[in-house]
Amino acid sequence: MTYATTEITSAEILSDNPVHQRLYFPYELAAKIISGKVLELGCGWGRGVEKLISNCDHFTGLDKNEPLIKALQEKHPKHYFNTANLPLLTEFEDNTFDFIVTFQVIEHIQDDHKFLQEAHRVLKPGGKILLTTVNKEYSLSRNPWHIREYKTNELKSLMLKYFKTLDAKGVGGNDKVWEYYAQNKASVNKIMRWDIFNLQHNLPAWILRIPYEILNRFNRNKLLQQSEGLAAEINWDDHYLSDEPEKCIDYFFVATK
Repeated sequence: MTYATTEITSAEILSDNPVHQRLYFPYELAAKIISGKVLELGCGWGRGVEKLISNCDHFTGLDKNEPLIKALQEKHPKHYFNTANLPLLTEFEDNTFDFIVTFQVIEHIQDDHKFLQEAHRVLKPGGKILLTTVNKEYSLSRNPWHIREYKTNELKSLMLKYFKTLDAKGVGGNDKVWEYYAQNKASVNKIMRWDIFNLQHNLPAWILRIPYEILNRFNRNKLLQQSEGLAAEINWDDHYLSDEPEKCIDYFFVATK
């Protein structure tokens, strides 16, 4: 049985709110685009599942986390959820889905080329993949849960190897969003000053995961206390779709088969 990594951002923990709202915003965008048969790769605990289900004919959700998948299947019996070892999608035939949604997943996949090859294979001709991932230029420290992160042109080049067209956008934010980011950056930089041996880049990822989670939780709680309510006030609609992905914390790319 596979359980969740501790990197999961909760909708119920107040200090997680700025990140949760930023991660939920793409589901609001996706709901305006999708139709027909939709596949979500890496649905997690179902942050935006209900929003997607309400805007398509049939929804399929895949994730490695068995307890979460079981709970989602019980909650949404008319749709299909299953565990999967991404990037392989062997249970699906070619040209099956109208849309694929995959938010904050590709950075966790060892073989990102195979991930996009499989997505392309199971999409119908003219089908689209909606993908988000963090912009490497705005990462504040090494995330040991990520296999890699991408700069804008790196992600563009990768996706255009497998899809004929690409609409490269980003998740922008208003002054509240960027004020929180600035506070977060300053706080992380203070913590990183203690890493005089640059251990975050020199140690194996598996060693860093526990201290990363402890410090990440400490930092978010500290920001909640010192931000005078800002962390709690940020909502999904404080974000917008930007034409300048290179200036955004997250990418929002839509590619067409």
